[in-house]
Formats: sequence, structure tokens, C-alpha cells
Amino acid sequence: MSFVLDSSVALTWCFEDERTEATYALLVRVVDTGAVVPVLWPLEVLNALAMAERRKRVERDTRHRLAGLLRELPIRVDLDSAAVAWTDTAALADQHELTLYDASYLELARRLSLPLGTLDGALRKAAAAIHVPLLGK
Repeated sequence: MSFVLDSSVALTWCFEDERTEATYALLVRVVDTGAVVPVLWPLEVLNALAMAERRKRVERDTRHRLAGLLRELPIRVDLDSAAVAWTDTAALADQHELTLYDASYLELARRLSLPLGTLDGALRKAAAAIHVPLLGK
């Protein structure tokens, strides 16, 4: 695992109009060295793909194909994220005025001493404040 992957980056891989050179480079990095995500990540990306289908941005077959491609990447789901949600994650959310969802990525990156790949502005600001290295812009 080379970094913590936020859904904001992973979803750019699904939509050409959102993909950048930096996010594509992170896809290559995931393929080469893997990534780690908090336990909520699969729900977050699957929900975003379902919403894209409902908004007619993608067809159902495309949504399922994209979900399958994301599922096949060497991404490890960190099951300990749920246990620390009540303590460390909640504290980070309060301290940096983040959603608990976003704070779960920050907590994981800090706990594993890994860089964080995200496009979320508030999350990037919080990561910089606690000296978590950033990827993705």
C-alpha cells in the first residue's frame, strides 16, 4: 500500500471529464503498489456510481462495469476504521470541521503514516495542518 485513496480521486477514473494527469498517475500507482481505504469507501464509490446512473450520466451496464473495475484494483479496505470512528476519527472531524466521512480518510492516513490522495479542499487543508503528505492535485 502506497497511499490512502479518497473516493474523490477514484471517481475521476470513472468519468473522463473529471480525470486529470495527477489522478491518472494515482491510478497507475494503485495498480503498481496498491492503496488502502477506510471501510466506508466501497459504499461511497458505489453510491456515487448509482447516483451517476440515476442522473443519466452513465448507463446501468457502464455503472456495473466501472464498479467491477474499481473492485478489482489492489485496494485494501482497512477494517479498523470502524473501531476508531468513535474516538480518533470523531476527534479529527471536530478539530478540523470535517464530515466524519472525510475525517476517516485523514485518520487512516495519519495512523498508517501514508500520504493521502484526495481532491477535497477541506480535507486537504486538514491534512496539511497535521502534516499528512498529500497527493492528487
